Amino acid sequence: MNKKIIFNSMMVSLILVACNPSKTVKTTPVNYPETAKKPVIDSLFNIEIIDNYRWLEDDMSKETENWVKSQNAVTFDYLSKIPYREQLKNRLSELWNYEKVGTPFKEGDYTYFYKNDGLQNQSVVYRQKEGGEPEVFLDPNTFSEDGSTSLSSLDFSEDGKTAAYSISEGGSDWRKVIIIDVETKKAIEDTLVDVKFSGISWYKNDGFYYSSYDKPKGSELSAKTDQHKLYYHKLGTSQKNDVVIFGEKPSEKHRYVGGYVTEDNRFLVITAAVSTSGNKLFIKDLSSKENKLITILNNVNSDTYIITNLGNTLYLQTNLNAPNQKVVTVDVANPTPENWKDFIPETENVLSCSSGAGYLFADYMVDAVTKIYQYDFTGKLIREVKLPGVGSAGGFGGKKDAKEVYFSFTNYNTPSSSYKFIPATGKYELYFKPAIDFYANDYESKQVFYTSKDGTKIPMMITHKKGIKLDGKNPTILYGYGGFNVSLTPYFSVVNAVWMEQGGIYAVPNLRGGGEYGKKWHDAGTKMKKQNVFDDFIAAAEYLIAQKYTSSDFLAISGGSNGGLLVGATMTQRPDLMKVALPAVGVLDMLRYHTFTAGAGWAYDYGTAEDSKEMLDYLKGYSPVHNVKKGVQYPATLVTTGDHDDRVVPAHSFKFAAELQEKQTGNNPTLIRIETNAGHGAGKPVSKIIEEEADVFGFTFFNMGFEKLPNPPKSKIKS
Repeated sequence: MNKKIIFNSMMVSLILVACNPSKTVKTTPVNYPETAKKPVIDSLFNIEIIDNYRWLEDDMSKETENWVKSQNAVTFDYLSKIPYREQLKNRLSELWNYEKVGTPFKEGDYTYFYKNDGLQNQSVVYRQKEGGEPEVFLDPNTFSEDGSTSLSSLDFSEDGKTAAYSISEGGSDWRKVIIIDVETKKAIEDTLVDVKFSGISWYKNDGFYYSSYDKPKGSELSAKTDQHKLYYHKLGTSQKNDVVIFGEKPSEKHRYVGGYVTEDNRFLVITAAVSTSGNKLFIKDLSSKENKLITILNNVNSDTYIITNLGNTLYLQTNLNAPNQKVVTVDVANPTPENWKDFIPETENVLSCSSGAGYLFADYMVDAVTKIYQYDFTGKLIREVKLPGVGSAGGFGGKKDAKEVYFSFTNYNTPSSSYKFIPATGKYELYFKPAIDFYANDYESKQVFYTSKDGTKIPMMITHKKGIKLDGKNPTILYGYGGFNVSLTPYFSVVNAVWMEQGGIYAVPNLRGGGEYGKKWHDAGTKMKKQNVFDDFIAAAEYLIAQKYTSSDFLAISGGSNGGLLVGATMTQRPDLMKVALPAVGVLDMLRYHTFTAGAGWAYDYGTAEDSKEMLDYLKGYSPVHNVKKGVQYPATLVTTGDHDDRVVPAHSFKFAAELQEKQTGNNPTLIRIETNAGHGAGKPVSKIIEEEADVFGFTFFNMGFEKLPNPPKSKIKS
């Protein structure tokens, strides 16, 4: 079926009233590309499921490649005619163009730090000796011509003389690891390949631990990866001779395996999980000739990690019988849970803990806002660290013998600054504050609590220019995630700043499924309770409308990955509620997500269609791909994804866009923007981020009826 989208090819003659948006826009039609239906029928629990666009899952086919090109041709033609697209791009570039400097860390004879001059696609690693001048150590901008190859990690041997760094090409989760001599910066052996979901943890100066899967058959971007393994690479040997340390048993599959060495090189800590929630925990005493595997936890009923150790005493963070997390200690000779002793007990607020400079730092989330407490290793509370304001702080980690640690602080209207903290005195000083052309004092954030469908109180941060009128006409982005124990805490974004400069409102609710209130909050948005997440998001939109922050004509909903699912489910359940929908790299086919890459590991949150008929019915009841209906007017929709996304494969977005284009009623466009040579988001070049966000904002404002920007920026860059 060849449906049509509506667009005005002569923007200058739009029927609009001055700066006030009008909904009577005269338009001319533009055709969608033809998307062939090739029905595939699956049978699960004697239920037939028709998949008309299964062929779009084949990322290696010429037909899919041609479909991507034809969709992009229509989408970019549409976007190119939005009159203020270049204005938005210029303002994003202008505001983004400020120096960004990371906190320093010492390795061997050098102090290292990351720095971006402003619009560099990738941040550069610098180093300097005490009293010396900084020099470039690694410049990822030289890794590829278009900036699409990024630096994923950088780790040093104990003496700081050798480094191993991993790179991502085109945004893929598959990495290469390059080992170099620090002084010469030259590679000293062959590159390791096919490394995925891995850290790099050195053992002294001899080699390092890393994780990966067996290379899948077929497409490396979409084929299932199911058995993760921990390897040890000894310097001077070939990768083919790397020893499997954990995960080799075919009868005991783990989708996520990690290994890291404690700072004193005494223990190898091994975590093993079958999903994104819950892990087993093991250690090896590397000082012992026996080198046997010691079990701490042999089930996945909790999230438990070793923070650090002092000799034989292990310090663990766990939510075992403590949904909000606590810190416990145990002797390595008897490390199982019955021997654990509470060190920092559970409270009503969610805890995460770090160590540095001989102290532990307890980071609490209090209604999604950070509070920090400092403890010594006897369990004595030293102090509450009074932060620079109300927002999000991160850092407070480092080596045991350090004299200082660093932390960052930000909120929705305060660009991230970093501070040097002296644990012995509790004093800190500003280390770096960005010089950015954004006047934070002109904006305000406030937290409200609204009521969801079942009576649950949900917090939401609302940020905007001071003095806005609550008249229901403010363009508003409602952003959400609601899954995988992820917490949305206040942070500054250039992208959001540009939106708010235009008089836009940015609202972020802390939905169930996230981690803001611990494991119970997370579990309340999983499997057969997933609808709670969508209800929370819908209630947030209804609150903003009822309080006249905005109205349905000026509301856009936005989210990425699991948040893309949130947008897809919300817009198919309540298409009347918003004017614009922006699902990014979304999980949108809930009946097949677990068949791609590491998707089966998401089953803790979602369940799978193969679990039971009840679970199949539940997933089918909200799966966005399966709930697009004929005869419904859906909001103007811009689906975004990357052709190299091997986390949430782009077929999710392809199939959802095809369903929308075939069934949409009315004149709202349903487009898909497919970034080439890009993945799930990590490492994406700054230039591509700016182009995409300008397109997203342009699409949003235009479909809200704006002939020109509400507050045109006085850009120094010529259009």
